[in-house]
Amino acid sequence: MKKAMFILNPSSGKERASEYRGQVEETLASMGYEVDTRETEKEKDATNFAREACEKEYDFIVAMGGDGTINEAVSGIAEQPHEPLFSLIPLGTVNDFARALGISLDPPEAIEALKTGHEKRVDIAKVGDHYFMNILAIGDVAESTYDVDPEKKTKLGALAYFIEGVKAISADTETYFEVEHDHGTWSGEAKLILVALTNSVGGFEKLAPEALTDDGLLHLYIVKNAALPGFVRIATSVIRGKLEEDPAVEVVQTTKVAIKTNEPLSSNIDGDEGCTTPFVIDILPRHIRALIPPDKDE
Repeated sequence: MKKAMFILNPSSGKERASEYRGQVEETLASMGYEVDTRETEKEKDATNFAREACEKEYDFIVAMGGDGTINEAVSGIAEQPHEPLFSLIPLGTVNDFARALGISLDPPEAIEALKTGHEKRVDIAKVGDHYFMNILAIGDVAESTYDVDPEKKTKLGALAYFIEGVKAISADTETYFEVEHDHGTWSGEAKLILVALTNSVGGFEKLAPEALTDDGLLHLYIVKNAALPGFVRIATSVIRGKLEEDPAVEVVQTTKVAIKTNEPLSSNIDGDEGCTTPFVIDILPRHIRALIPPDKDE
């Protein structure tokens, strides 16, 4: 009998995970899987559970929670010899990976779609001992998002991050970066550096409109000099999906990025605190066997 591991974060989505647990288990059973359900209690539990499922050669892993839980689960699958099929039920504030894969943000719909989904191999990226599926951000704006109040995050969603970004961008501080990529080197003062894998970043689905989940590329954005008026213009460019046309933004498509700063600076990886500069980011092309809804292209 096929085996599936169902990983859920019981605190995600205003603690709604327990409401959907039975539906997920019944759905997986109807698909012919013996279901092993695991609940996370602390950081890295989802990573350890997913890695165990790989080691035991489970056929399918389904993770339910926010972007942090999904990132942990994917990190447990990454670079393992056995590659289970992977899917997710989004219960977070932003749900970027679900948006990029076309998975419904309505949990019952996302669960039902497991029955008719099809496989698509998708990219992830590696930096140090971290993996990510959506975005790595570095700069004062990225650091400011660590302090977003959980209650504000619940009420405002992606807007909460935007508000904290406005506060940080108006502080008029910049960092000196050295950035190496496939096409050369860029160095200078910058407010923010983004490395995106998908077209959904912070809930804004047009930030990197050209980014595909399986294009084998890192989409690098260097925001060079943006005081508050410039930031407002850049925000408008994000909403319009025209960030690459903004004069304060340098855009590069690459398979590798090396970033150095004059002082150690921590990164934000898929919404959580990541590694500290200097570091190198590599693409792992078509690395995850994702189950995506039937109405999405192969």
